[in-house]
Amino acid sequence: MRDPQEEPSDLIRSVSRALRVLEAVGGAEHGLTVKQIARRCELTVATTYHLVRTLAYEGYVARREDGTYVVGMEISDRFRELVAALRGPPTIAEALRRAALDTGYSHFVGRFISGRVVLTACAEGPRTPYLEDLLPGFDDAAHATALGKALLATLTADQRARYLRDYGMRGYTPATLVTPDQLESDLAAGEKRAMHMEVGQYRPGLACAAVQAVADRDQDRRIVVAVAVPAPDMMTSAKIIRTRLAVTARQVALAVAEAVPE
Repeated sequence: MRDPQEEPSDLIRSVSRALRVLEAVGGAEHGLTVKQIARRCELTVATTYHLVRTLAYEGYVARREDGTYVVGMEISDRFRELVAALRGPPTIAEALRRAALDTGYSHFVGRFISGRVVLTACAEGPRTPYLEDLLPGFDDAAHATALGKALLATLTADQRARYLRDYGMRGYTPATLVTPDQLESDLAAGEKRAMHMEVGQYRPGLACAAVQAVADRDQDRRIVVAVAVPAPDMMTSAKIIRTRLAVTARQVALAVAEAVPE
């Protein structure tokens, strides 16, 4: 959601409109006609036509035989570039792959980007159910995932309250914590056990645990490492999971330190 108070004085309207068109097309599962795009973006059909033609020429949207437009292949190229940028140094990915190989569980790295909790790297493990949405760039459900909780715990109470107001506390499952007071109690328990966790709060039958890997006064430099496991495994092996997760967090922290230029 855009904040009108932060709109730059030199905003280029045509670029802003083109991005709105791209967002509308990307959010439509079955594609949109020019008229449908115009209505959704509150633009004239003539303006929308010129924007769509330009985006199609650049490869960001594609016209189908039925006259509807869908996202183009250039989007996938930009996504690959985003994933590479978010992932960080190759040694971080290697630490996650090693952890996934050793434990069989999927591992993740997360940090703040522009003030938002974002999953930035992952390595899949065969013992963790496939999670199609937990990919680099995922920036939802901070209150319902251990990765998000571990990052939210680094904020002040006021910062946390503002974050929750801005992004909400959607109920993903009946177990999801949907009030700030519930979350505050949960975060306090996570700090006490030196590991934040959730069981079935984001996905039924799934559990997640997370620890901080890099602490820093700069919010954007804070990094957490998380692991996703079947819920029964968390209930019976939480201490083992915490020990292994701490090892992976140290390896990630070392990888980050070695990547910093002198």
